[in-house]
Amino acid sequence: MRLDRKTRGIAVGVTAVAAIAAVAGTAVAQQDQATGTVLSAAQPVAGSYIVVFKDDRSSAPVTNGKALDLARKHGGQVRNTYTSSLRGFAVRLDEAGARAMAADPAVAYVQQDGYAYASDTQSNPTWGLDRIDQTSLPLDSKYTYANTASNVTAYIVDTGIYKQHTEFEGRAKDGYDFIDNDGDASDCQGHGTHVAGTVGSKTYGVAKKVDLVAVRVLNCQGTGQYSQIIAGIDWVAKNAAKPAVANLSLGGGADTSVDNAVQKAIAAGVTFVLAAGNNAGDACQTSPARTPEAITVAASDSGDRRSVWTAGSQESNYGSCVDIFGPGSNITSTKNGGGTTAMNGTSMATPHVTGGAALYLSANPSATPRQVRDALVNNATSGKVTDLKGSPNKLLNVSFIGGGDPEPGDCNPASNGDDVSIPDAGAAVSSSVSVSGCTGKASNATKVKVDINHTYTGDLAIDLVGPSGAVYPLKKARGASTSAGVHETFTVDASAENRNGTWKLQVTDVWSYDTGTIDAWTLAV
Repeated sequence: MRLDRKTRGIAVGVTAVAAIAAVAGTAVAQQDQATGTVLSAAQPVAGSYIVVFKDDRSSAPVTNGKALDLARKHGGQVRNTYTSSLRGFAVRLDEAGARAMAADPAVAYVQQDGYAYASDTQSNPTWGLDRIDQTSLPLDSKYTYANTASNVTAYIVDTGIYKQHTEFEGRAKDGYDFIDNDGDASDCQGHGTHVAGTVGSKTYGVAKKVDLVAVRVLNCQGTGQYSQIIAGIDWVAKNAAKPAVANLSLGGGADTSVDNAVQKAIAAGVTFVLAAGNNAGDACQTSPARTPEAITVAASDSGDRRSVWTAGSQESNYGSCVDIFGPGSNITSTKNGGGTTAMNGTSMATPHVTGGAALYLSANPSATPRQVRDALVNNATSGKVTDLKGSPNKLLNVSFIGGGDPEPGDCNPASNGDDVSIPDAGAAVSSSVSVSGCTGKASNATKVKVDINHTYTGDLAIDLVGPSGAVYPLKKARGASTSAGVHETFTVDASAENRNGTWKLQVTDVWSYDTGTIDAWTLAV
């Protein structure tokens, strides 16, 4: 049953309180009762706490029973129980009761509940998907993709989805609504619908046929409590139809409990993609963005700069907890109620990467979350984003994704996007990639994807150099020429080489009058 959207922003808090499962009985106060430490929240929810048990393997009935018993003992009211991503519960309780609960030998920790927010800013019309399938500007007015991810499910943990939008073609479904505690996860704010559109709408989506599932954890104002967000993460961990990826375009202050929930859900086999945040700060101070096992996304603009919307306040977060950049300024996508709208934010960058993860999972359905993360980050375009502030210089690029389910032990492709100048009629230059952690010999159909900018390609001799030093010719000088450069994938028999080691793309300009650049290359052994 849904609340009227015009009144819901006021009523949602009442609904959440009314949905609380009351626990009979009160604790008997004792002056000598042991107390423990309660972890703080950056933006606390008064009288609400998240309790995590030490035993992280107990069954759902056991966890539920322990939650009710502990709440009854300390005079609390259970709001949610967590039985997958965490073993614990959310409880309405006074501070004294929370401190007493923290001292219970069955409890790992108690944390004050906190608020999280959608990571977007409304703005003017946008550019599209053009940037994520090429290494360099200018844009080529094309978006090329390897598949449509029709065999993958993307969970949008957000404000819900306007499922009736024609752009979703009937692929958007309800998961669960943890604001109203019912099965109708409709959107009354618009943020989740926009995010879902970038992940998987037919026109504005990265993954054109992915299944979309709404998990509503943010209210009509784009705000939610961490206890509700953890409940959503827990639901995804328990119910995910794999291969699966989850998008969390939300965040707030540093919070151990939500970080732990994401970690456990990833361990359950779901890839999580997280927004770095928009407050011009270090993403390592934001949850769940600081979770190392996830893919944390910062935003870039159409000029390959770190996104700045209002200098000093509304800027993409940055730092060592960021894994990758995605387009996040003036992004057009689906609008709540129909049509389109443009928005700014790391919330908009994140679903580009989520869509990329869906494409990779479609081609590699047995890939683990770590393999998905490594594939996207290792094959991202390097060296293009400016104003990094300590972030890795990696920009999403989905052009490496192809078909095929990797067998255990197969190597992820290795890429180098650093520019190397090719001198006119000069010595050979090279660009290197390092392959490690793989087994056996390279393939007799090793793929070498080359992107070279040059005004007369007939001048160029291009070779692959294996770890042994052996040279494998890819292109000879002379022959047909173009001023558009070399942008193609070569196949070579490199089966005499060990996979592990340093591989080089070697380029020689053998004639005068023209120069160029090795823009990027990718090796799949």
